[in-house]
Amino acid sequence: MIKKCRKFILLSFLIYFLLSCATNTAEYREIDNAVDVEKYRAAADEITVRQGSKRPLYPEKNAIMLFLDKGLLEYYAGDYKKSSQSLQEAERLIEEAYTKSITANFMSYILNDNTKEYPGEDFENIYINIFNALNYYKRGDLDGALVEIRKLSETNGKLDMLARKYEYKDPSSGASLEELVRREAADAELPKGRKVEFNNCALARYLAVLFYLADGNDDGARIEYEQLQRAFLTNRAVYRNPIPRIAAQLNNVPKGKAMLNIIAFSGLSPVKEEEIIMYPIPMFQFPILTTANFKLPKMVRRPSKIDRIEVVVNSNKKFNLELLEDMSAVVEETFANRYTNIVIKTYIRTIMKYVAVGIAAAEAERKEQNGLLILAGVIAAKTAFEATERADIRMSRYFPGKAYVGGIILDPGTYNVTVNFYSGNNVISKEEHSNYLVREKGLNLIDDVSLK
Repeated sequence: MIKKCRKFILLSFLIYFLLSCATNTAEYREIDNAVDVEKYRAAADEITVRQGSKRPLYPEKNAIMLFLDKGLLEYYAGDYKKSSQSLQEAERLIEEAYTKSITANFMSYILNDNTKEYPGEDFENIYINIFNALNYYKRGDLDGALVEIRKLSETNGKLDMLARKYEYKDPSSGASLEELVRREAADAELPKGRKVEFNNCALARYLAVLFYLADGNDDGARIEYEQLQRAFLTNRAVYRNPIPRIAAQLNNVPKGKAMLNIIAFSGLSPVKEEEIIMYPIPMFQFPILTTANFKLPKMVRRPSKIDRIEVVVNSNKKFNLELLEDMSAVVEETFANRYTNIVIKTYIRTIMKYVAVGIAAAEAERKEQNGLLILAGVIAAKTAFEATERADIRMSRYFPGKAYVGGIILDPGTYNVTVNFYSGNNVISKEEHSNYLVREKGLNLIDDVSLK
């Protein structure tokens, strides 16, 4: 028994060592520091440098994270062409990840989800197209921006698919996916995610209204505005704020006047951290095996210093932006869709490991009488098993936490526009747009960001 345990412990810690080579949050420190002082180009360049080192920051199985983080930082830095390329590559990899190999799924049950390629979160798959739409707009390509938005908004688009993603029914029993995974856990009272129905995105709908109006498609803009209203009505867990007043004015600009639109992003979206939950498993005869440590991912919000965003036009016209979308809430809601399945999968994997230890211990007990040696072997085996278990906390790190919008009707002409990001009474970040041309025809859109 002891010899077998020693071999198993060595193998398990070798596996643990390989898994521990995965990126940990401390390795992002230099990039995070650059982001905190709004040096987005330096942050993107640091990723490129780190990827060229002997130990890349993003291993090959985390390629989606690489292209998401790089693409977002390039967007903030104003490198819209490179950002489009990075985000499009992330989107391509997410599409490929929908069909995972049998081997990868099998290994994730034996070890943990970190053994698989990172497939991306639902919110990432949505926001990719939003930021890529802005990339195209900033490059003067309205048609490209509309293509990106239509990927989300059209029938059978991503928002439509998200609404149906968790509606799977077993052909033989008619059971839902949630019911099936609960049966797998033998009716265990495990932590469960709450039922959510996020299937609409106000930020996507708002941009769609702007782009359709700029394209002269008033009917398309009207439909998207109705969808914007529906998003607020049907997703109250996310949209607790009122619809911004500017939304109703977008298609009501007096003749001879022009609308200046502002979108501003603030803060950083949540990240995953590992949470350890002690859970009883009374089925085993060895007391040491009757309590397990479940290592689960949980979303943790990152606080933002910004509590108000003010726009100043020519020093004499001022207005505050209004919250359109709490992007952090979208992150939490879409993750909650998957949480129950993550818990069940962790439970099954843990039971499989504990059963293996229990069988080996029972066999050793049948062959020899030294209870202390058997107990030592069980403890060692359990310790080794738990060393191979880690929560999958991979995700993109640089999506914003909130999206604000606002606008003002002006005479066509040239204006100096300043966007001030406030923390209390102090301006902690500002963006200045000198001699910005506001046109009567087309879209006048300024977008700014401060991730503080």
